Amino acid sequence: MSSSSDQFATAEAKLKSLEKLEGQQAGQTWNWFTIRTILTAGAGFFTDSYDVFIINLVTPMLGYIYYADNGNKMPSSTEGIIKGMSSVGTLIGQLLFGFMGDIFGRKIYGFELMIIIIGTINCATSASAIRGVSAIGFLGLWRLILGVGIGGDYPMSATITSEWSSAGRRGMMMALIFSMQGIGNLAAAIVTLILLAIFKGAVNADVMNLDYVWRLCIGLGAVPAFATVYLRFTMPESPKYALHVEHDVEAAAAAKGQEVSNELAKQYTHADEPKRNHWVEFREYFGQWKNLKVLLGTALSWFLLDIAFYGLGLNNTIILNAIGFSSKPTPWETLWSNAVGQIIITCLGSVPGYYFTVFFIERWGRRKIQIMGFTLTTILFAILAGCYNLLIANSMPAFIVIFTLAQFFTNFGPNATTFVIPGEVFPTRVRASAHGISAASGKAGAIIASFGFNTIVEIGDTKPGQHAFLPETLGIFSAVMFLGLIVTLLWVPESMGKDLDEFEDQLEVNRVIAHQQANDAQSIAESIPIQAK
Repeated sequence: MSSSSDQFATAEAKLKSLEKLEGQQAGQTWNWFTIRTILTAGAGFFTDSYDVFIINLVTPMLGYIYYADNGNKMPSSTEGIIKGMSSVGTLIGQLLFGFMGDIFGRKIYGFELMIIIIGTINCATSASAIRGVSAIGFLGLWRLILGVGIGGDYPMSATITSEWSSAGRRGMMMALIFSMQGIGNLAAAIVTLILLAIFKGAVNADVMNLDYVWRLCIGLGAVPAFATVYLRFTMPESPKYALHVEHDVEAAAAAKGQEVSNELAKQYTHADEPKRNHWVEFREYFGQWKNLKVLLGTALSWFLLDIAFYGLGLNNTIILNAIGFSSKPTPWETLWSNAVGQIIITCLGSVPGYYFTVFFIERWGRRKIQIMGFTLTTILFAILAGCYNLLIANSMPAFIVIFTLAQFFTNFGPNATTFVIPGEVFPTRVRASAHGISAASGKAGAIIASFGFNTIVEIGDTKPGQHAFLPETLGIFSAVMFLGLIVTLLWVPESMGKDLDEFEDQLEVNRVIAHQQANDAQSIAESIPIQAK
């Protein structure tokens, strides 16, 4: 009995030591490391958003330079490919870096930023071959490579921010980093305005001087990436990964500037374990329905969101025409008006929605905000679908208000929470993979929507750009948002206030216990003197 009590007391002491190690997170207080984490990951998302959004402002410039014989407009098929290549690359990068982050560890953080830098510079310097591939062809190729880096940033930044944050601030920090997407959108339009102002005289004198403008617009996107690449490569291995995957308590402690006793290090560092096989572990974990349904919840909710989120973009032209930001008499005025209009569109509910999520995510919870967002956008899309022609003809201000609310509750809703939740609700050994799969599902939804619904909205058109089937399409988006609500209610758990250890799977815990027991048995055997016969 006393032996059992002693073993229990020893185990309790070791547990307290580990809890002390686990409890001191970077996000517990606002210290330099917390700020560094936000700056390092946030700058990446700023760059991602800038690089994705800037192409919308650049393609009209490319029309004036390369397609003068086509009415100064890039053919829609070519424009779709140029814009879509980064989306394809993003999907690849989300899956690739998601699995790599679990196989090789979070220490690969920074390689995705190098891909972004290389891709951005080569996009900005795209040129034609003497024969064969045009500058537009090379631009598409480098946007594919750029997309791989952008995609890799999703699982890596989400996982690292999650694992370096405390339970009470984790969601807020992840939402704050994700909100940099909105700032990146704004920055792209502002940089375009500044460059257009600088080159106003040159562009009015010769429209071909836009060649300088578009290249600078894209190239400047590499500046924030350059500024933070050193911080990423010097980021220590995540203590969670070191402890729960590598089973190296000394490495976990070192990452936090702590030390552990030799006994604790020996007890919890599994140097003699066989090399882990991530694919076996992945199948083992998600082979259980209770775990698979959570992955289905995070992946499907992101997939459905991004299908419907595309519907908001279909209304941008209508909003810009209504507020007087349509085509102008000269190329410079048209491009200037386009950039100003895009700033207005971004500010119509989008940016405020991000920061409402930052403020409320640790008060209301991720699941409640996601449910609220899906519910309200279902209703708002249904109103737009049912009253579309009536609102356009008789009440444009009401249309703009509903559009603004839809943007607001998409960002103060599932657009942010679908990024946060998969970075929390899975064990450390599959967290990056699961986040990558969820993010790639969302990007697949966006790709399907951008190609599929571009065709659907033109059903019944009697003139180019009429979008006769748009009201019915918005009704489809309302139904998609409703499906997102159902998926959230069924399969998405709440993670607010929970330590990440609560999501570690029992199978891994059993392995740790078995290893401890083997070590204890070996220690007892070694302590018994061997008697000579």
